[in-house]
Amino acid sequence: MTTFLLATSSVHVTAAAADYLQHRLDPAADHDIVVVAVRDPDAPSRDAGDAVNVARSRLAAFMPATETRDGAPVTEILAAVDEHDPDELLIGPHRGTDDSDGVGSTARDLLTNVDRPVIVLPLP
Repeated sequence: MTTFLLATSSVHVTAAAADYLQHRLDPAADHDIVVVAVRDPDAPSRDAGDAVNVARSRLAAFMPATETRDGAPVTEILAAVDEHDPDELLIGPHRGTDDSDGVGSTARDLLTNVDRPVIVLPLP
């Protein structure tokens, strides 16, 4: 069994993760997908909820587990990694807003603090 943890706070990141997973996984195989949406105090409050809804819809064939957390994104994502012990962590390169470019501080912090494969999803 492979466990994937998708850390998101954006519909754009969630959609990119769904595209990535749908082309790589067989719905009949034994995979666990955990979607952790973090409500960042600096982002619009509905973003995390919208991200979870996109995950439920786009990944319905895989029946993802979803949870929403409040707090600092890096802290909450690292706690989720400790709790769920995923084989892979899926993240976006940045918050997923139209004005972002490059790799953001959350992605950089996670890349230096996670001891398993981290997939940085390209955003459209």
